[in-house]
Amino acid sequence: MTTGDILRDSEQRQVEPQSATKGFIRDNALSLAMFGAFILFLVLQSVFGWQVRNEELAEFGQAGDSYWHYLATGHFAEAVFENWESEFLQMGAYVLLTAYLVQRGSAESKKPEQKDRPEDEPDQAGPDAPQASKGHGFAQAVYRNSLAIVLLAFFALSFVSHLLGGTADYNEQQALRGQPGVSAWQFLGSSDFWFQSMQNWQSEFLAVGALVVLSIFLRQHGSPESKPVTAPHRQTGE
Repeated sequence: MTTGDILRDSEQRQVEPQSATKGFIRDNALSLAMFGAFILFLVLQSVFGWQVRNEELAEFGQAGDSYWHYLATGHFAEAVFENWESEFLQMGAYVLLTAYLVQRGSAESKKPEQKDRPEDEPDQAGPDAPQASKGHGFAQAVYRNSLAIVLLAFFALSFVSHLLGGTADYNEQQALRGQPGVSAWQFLGSSDFWFQSMQNWQSEFLAVGALVVLSIFLRQHGSPESKPVTAPHRQTGE
């Protein structure tokens, strides 16, 4: 091997990892952007929530929490999980409802005359199809509905976490006032808990409903959530 061949081989090995990294970022840019924004805003929420909490403690003549202690308080847990709860409810319900209901003209709807897709049937599974999609019986039925199941399971976990965090925050507030606390079951039956939930649930379904209807008449070039720019308003689906 000549010196030139060795140099070219060395250069190629240096380029390949860079290309692989760029390819990974390109292929996963949407999820990286979403989860990156999630982490950024969660950290900012925790910082501003910590400041709000310490201002509240100061009003009662109490020493402020450290940042790390704040992350274990009901104040932080309630604020996080009441929003996660509504998001996963909205997404789980949307995935499930779009399997059965239609909106003529919307990019977010399947066509009114569309039945089950041939690709949904296990007999149509190709060699690259997920293994769970090829069988029959209970396991295949679960996999057929796994997206909605997991999203709604996340909703249930977030709902319970909101309840427990909300109970802790309520009891922290009661302790500052010298009042007795309540159980999670008692907090579940309170107007406070359901007010927190409903103010988020209604906004989530409003936003999705607006997207469903607005996608009939409006377009966003390049987005799979929009019909092609030149598509007629009556066209349903992408």
